[in-house]
Amino acid sequence: VSTSAAAALSGMAGMLAGASAMVFVGGSVAVSGVLSGSPLFTVQAMRYTAACLLLLAAARLTGQRLVLPSGAEWVWLLGVAATGLVVFNLALVEGSRHAEPAVLGVAVACVPLVFAVAAPLMDGGRPSPVVLLAALIVTCGAALVQGVGRSDLAGLAWAAVVLGCEAGFTLLAVPVLRRHGPWGVSVHSTWLAAVVFAGIGVVHEGPSAASRLNGQDLLAVGYLAVAVTAVAFVLWYSSIQRLGAAVAGLLTGVAPVAAAAAGVALGGPAPRLLVWVGIAFVTSGLALGLPAGRRPRPPSSEQRAGRSSA
Repeated sequence: VSTSAAAALSGMAGMLAGASAMVFVGGSVAVSGVLSGSPLFTVQAMRYTAACLLLLAAARLTGQRLVLPSGAEWVWLLGVAATGLVVFNLALVEGSRHAEPAVLGVAVACVPLVFAVAAPLMDGGRPSPVVLLAALIVTCGAALVQGVGRSDLAGLAWAAVVLGCEAGFTLLAVPVLRRHGPWGVSVHSTWLAAVVFAGIGVVHEGPSAASRLNGQDLLAVGYLAVAVTAVAFVLWYSSIQRLGAAVAGLLTGVAPVAAAAAGVALGGPAPRLLVWVGIAFVTSGLALGLPAGRRPRPPSSEQRAGRSSA
């Protein structure tokens, strides 16, 4: 297989992995609603503990190599767990008290723009005008699908925190992906988050909080642990590894579209005209920006440093 053909296959695999991850994330909206009245910290601790155990078992069965973090890697992985898992979930809860869900959804929809600018700069390059334009189109489309809700100033502030945390989940993982890979980053971020949530849960909700969960709650936790965490994390980080954060970030626009489709599948009303317009925007942005993922990526700063020292 030629180098160009291998790069194309790798790019297609990255697109499929990232899109699949976002379908799981988008489809989790209805499931998360089941847990709205449950003890948040305890539920999240159970979710990430179960996900970590599943990942460890799957890694062992598939021969995936897992290594312990060292040095500055602890800082990056703690950053992933703290921003993308712990603070993100807290910000969603606090933000929902001041803003409608659509406001927080639109904040997340801005992630492609952040990735399109920040990811190349982190790697010592410059943003691609094509990817930047595609990110703007995807963001506009995702915002149309989500709708625009009402909010006060506190709600807008929490929405900004949600955006920063969503970006941190990906961008802070980039420096450790090369050594730990998608499996390692997923395992370490989930057990770190589980420890933090368990500690907060015991203090604020009590050690017996899990006993208040019913069968439906446990099924919802199971779905979040398996599909939205264990499976989606590995798929997403695989996409980042293959495409780079700037290009893979475009695929986050799939999540609100998947959420709208899940709503209809569960008996909700048919999408309004603006939702269809938003879906068209997302599709156009992906069609414009994703071909960049099939082109050979320039070597990262770490790779360049490795070559120069060889």
